[in-house]
Amino acid sequence: MADEKRKHNPIQGIKNPIQGFRKFVARRPVIQEVVHETTSGGIVFRRSPKEGGVEILLIKDAKNRWTIPKGHVEEGEEPKETAEREIREETGLQDMHVMQWLGKVNFRYRRNRTLVLMTMHIYLVEGQGNTNRLHPEDWLSDIKWLPATEAVDAIAYEDIGKLMLAGMKKVREGKA
Repeated sequence: MADEKRKHNPIQGIKNPIQGFRKFVARRPVIQEVVHETTSGGIVFRRSPKEGGVEILLIKDAKNRWTIPKGHVEEGEEPKETAEREIREETGLQDMHVMQWLGKVNFRYRRNRTLVLMTMHIYLVEGQGNTNRLHPEDWLSDIKWLPATEAVDAIAYEDIGKLMLAGMKKVREGKA
């Protein structure tokens, strides 16, 4: 029986099991700098032309995840201005009303040897005019108006989903 256990032991013969494991794990480069970046975007909604319910405009990003239109705040620009500019640039939607700030989301991620500390401001935005006339940027893999409940389920980021629910509550209660 002891001989049979030795036969099936995958790390048998490796003097240091950690060293054997390292060949399967890629080491990340050491972080050399920490930067703070600010983005801003909008939860864009409209009343459905067919049913009258609320729909939310989502974009599918380069990583194939549903999210909201957003982008970096440029120098001298207020987050509210950024939200409006980014919505126009990414979706082609020109007629909108930036209603109110819903909150911010803080997160971090690595970009090579840099740790990025991100703050994202999110506004509630009403799409106006011809909301079917969209011209998404080339890098987007999809753009779509979804019923609010489907949009909350589809969104790839939980924190944005929570603000989306808060925004839809304001719309339902007429407080937007």
